[in-house]
Amino acid sequence: MRLPLQGGLPPAETPSGVFVEIACDESGFSGTNLLDPATPVIAHASVDLSVPEATALVTALRSDFRFAPHEFKSRQFLRRPEAAEALAWFLAALRGRAHVHLLDKQGFLVTRVVDLLLSEPSYLAGTRLAGEHRADALALHRTGRAVGPEWDAFLAAFVDMLRTKRRDRAGDGSVDRFFAAREALLRHAPTDAVLTALDRARVAAVQARLYAEDRSIPPPLEPLLPALAETVSFWSAGRRRVLVTHDEQSALTADRLRRLQHALAERAGLPAGESPLAGLVMTDSRDDPRVQVADLLAGVARRMPRAVDDVALLTP
Repeated sequence: MRLPLQGGLPPAETPSGVFVEIACDESGFSGTNLLDPATPVIAHASVDLSVPEATALVTALRSDFRFAPHEFKSRQFLRRPEAAEALAWFLAALRGRAHVHLLDKQGFLVTRVVDLLLSEPSYLAGTRLAGEHRADALALHRTGRAVGPEWDAFLAAFVDMLRTKRRDRAGDGSVDRFFAAREALLRHAPTDAVLTALDRARVAAVQARLYAEDRSIPPPLEPLLPALAETVSFWSAGRRRVLVTHDEQSALTADRLRRLQHALAERAGLPAGESPLAGLVMTDSRDDPRVQVADLLAGVARRMPRAVDDVALLTP
């Protein structure tokens, strides 16, 4: 017995005008555990195949290359002796019909430090669509990766400080631990623009807003929203609206998607009712071959990004 699907924001009616329907899935998502060394990257893949086209592709993989249903995942797919031939055929079939957005989890956390703690948080924060402080975030990321333990401690303290499920423990010293980690990192980067600009009172105020469930702030440790924003931005080129079918993700709630809709519309200078994100429908991947194809592509891209870079437009 299946439980009802969670999340999503179905459109009230089929979008008018020029629109494209895509199917999406991800690989490497580990919830709020963004420092898991086993999965440092999330791949968010999308395809614009029709159901018959995706069905034919899946059927061909299972018949021509003898993949069983339980093997239609990237890990099993890439272990088979036929993997090289099957992968070449699969990627060729998707040429011009797919997109993959790769998201480095540490890089995402750095953009969150900047967008949450140095400016007013927005639903486009952490994406290329909101690049006011992006150069400073990239500079800190490069510096931090070269440091070692102090960098890991800084990111861990940041994550610990913003876990909203522990809001009943506000005042437990997590802000103090974050600034202690900042001071340790400053010894390696004394002039870094982000580290020197962090203000204790502002950081504590942001934490208080998160603990109070201020919905105007995007979830601080949720990378799927910026990944979805980047995906919609790619497919909406030429002023197309994008209708998304997505494997079930409880993080993509109706409220969050509505706020993302408004942010994308505002950035494009459009009325809220004409947002590039026309809507998002949840599905079970077992029921939709398009999502199965996106799932396989995401897994391959996460494990072998160079293999897909010349087939599906892959963006960092």
